[in-house]
Amino acid sequence: MNKLAPTHQIIKKSYILLLLLVCYALSSHGQELKSPDGNVTIHITSNENLQWSVTFKDKTLLDPSDIGLTINGKPLSFSKIKKQKTEAIQNKITPVVALKTSSIDDHYNSLLLEFSHKFNIEFRAYDNGAAYRFISTQNKEIIVDSEIISLQFPESTISYFPEEESIISHNERSYEKVKVSEIKKDKFCSLPVLFQNDGISALFTEADLYDYPGLYLTKTDNGIFEAKNPKYVTKATPTEQGGDRNEILEYADYIAKTKGARNFPWRVLAIAENDKDLLTNQLVYQLSRPNQIKDPTWIKPGKVAWDWYNDNNIYGVDFKSGINNDTYKYYIDFASKYGIEYVILDEGWSKSTTNIAEPTEAIDVAELVKYGKNKNVGIILWALWKPLDKDAETLLQQYEDWGVKGIKVDFMQRSDQYMVNYYERIAKMAAAHHLLVDYHGAFKPSGLRRAYPNLLSYEGVKGNENNKWSDLITPEHTVTLPFTRMVPGPMDFTPGSMVNTHKINYNISFSRPMSLGTRCHQVAMYVIYESPLQMLCESPSRYYQEEETTDFIAQIPTTWDETIALSGKIADHVIMARRKGSNWYVGAMTAANAKDYILDLSFLPEGNYTIEIMEDGANAHKFAEDYKKSNQKITNKDKIEIKMAADGGWAAIIKPL
Repeated sequence: MNKLAPTHQIIKKSYILLLLLVCYALSSHGQELKSPDGNVTIHITSNENLQWSVTFKDKTLLDPSDIGLTINGKPLSFSKIKKQKTEAIQNKITPVVALKTSSIDDHYNSLLLEFSHKFNIEFRAYDNGAAYRFISTQNKEIIVDSEIISLQFPESTISYFPEEESIISHNERSYEKVKVSEIKKDKFCSLPVLFQNDGISALFTEADLYDYPGLYLTKTDNGIFEAKNPKYVTKATPTEQGGDRNEILEYADYIAKTKGARNFPWRVLAIAENDKDLLTNQLVYQLSRPNQIKDPTWIKPGKVAWDWYNDNNIYGVDFKSGINNDTYKYYIDFASKYGIEYVILDEGWSKSTTNIAEPTEAIDVAELVKYGKNKNVGIILWALWKPLDKDAETLLQQYEDWGVKGIKVDFMQRSDQYMVNYYERIAKMAAAHHLLVDYHGAFKPSGLRRAYPNLLSYEGVKGNENNKWSDLITPEHTVTLPFTRMVPGPMDFTPGSMVNTHKINYNISFSRPMSLGTRCHQVAMYVIYESPLQMLCESPSRYYQEEETTDFIAQIPTTWDETIALSGKIADHVIMARRKGSNWYVGAMTAANAKDYILDLSFLPEGNYTIEIMEDGANAHKFAEDYKKSNQKITNKDKIEIKMAADGGWAAIIKPL
């Protein structure tokens, strides 16, 4: 492993004396571990079985729930604690790619329980969450038969449940609001999944996922959610499609074969007293291993002009549009004009989906790279995961030789141990060739982006591309995502539709898609939605027609120094302020109900500013593309009225004078 880069070093301080006051209390019933502010309490009992439960301000979030491992055919016993260690930790983390903030205060209390069978467990209590992980000190390779997770929630709990139909999945789900008691037996979901009880939110997910399968949860008949890990893959047989996407798989009867001395993934509850507090939670990043790239200074986040959504439908030109150099030079010219950092060549640029070493006859990648370089625009190439897996080193070297800046890897659809390792292997190899990575057909972020910050974004979200074949991307869905899928990390939702409608006018078209909600609803996504590699999904020809909107979007960064959650209610509305340097950006989105909000500008430092506003027009409730753009001078003593139509939005750019 490389040593940490100087900018990513963590300063650790242990305050042992504080432990007597705030860390844990030992009683005949077990241990308690409290968060630094005392609000979150983890209750631990270790008899033959190990259980944990979690409360927030004495409100129960998680009832006593079993946790454990079955190793080499035998369940681990936790009846005898050999040793225990407690710490109060204050870290400062400086992310290489600042998704929410350029600095993270990592403050928690920890309890490490050591057992004689060389399997230990560590608990951590944060002010905004609780987590645990197993730690193995075995000498030999081990087989993990199964993981025991039996999450038991109070009967009154509701869930925003991303139900899955198959373990072979792109993890692109709708978050359906349902009472936990009404979820049927054997229904299962991907992560993250949100639970709410007594006004408190607990979002369950995982962090620091390496050399181990991803986690799903399945409902049992007694109301408990149990672990559902994909089994270890022993055989992958290509289908008649050539194995480029789906595969017929054969599994072992265990979930992982791994080295004996290792840390297992964190099981995480992100906790929020108010919905809006989920918007600033960074526990998945905090709990994951630090940067492994020795010199990450070459990594450049940015926006991307994307071709596939708009089906290369450009117009007003004297050449035939499609997958050819003339079309992509048009994209590059567009990107250059608006300061957009990248253009992607999506599916179709190569001779076939399985031959990703040779461009089609109509494409000259090296020429496009050279053309883009002269205009400060980089090229990103799409690739199916399986052909890339067959000869990754050769292909990545070739892409680097061409001068390509990144890869978009697609259609993994799996989260078994092999695929989890694939994510890490490709990210690591891509970093060696100075290539950015965007994973599509992917599971959710689980911490890898901290170790390999060239991994800028993940799909694993039901995003705008679904407009091409469905009406599922509703404003209710889009204002649910910031509180659910976005919590563990960036999501490549691909915003930017300029064909905006309400439900009554909506039509499905694969080659000329439209979006539900107002124009400003889409614009606000560039402030609200987090992706350091943020797409512009619409045709450049349409962006040229909508120059006022395009110029506004082009000014919005993709990484942030500071994030403030101003207001939010899941599936109803979200309002956030973000800072990049000395400039501030405000985004607001609402769902079915029109929304008024008074924006108090006291978060701004002293001084004079200009504010550029895009807001729903007077007739946006009928004609979704209607908007009003305005400018005015402000100070931090001012208040501004935000008015959003149903399915609407609002966005502002604030700059010091």
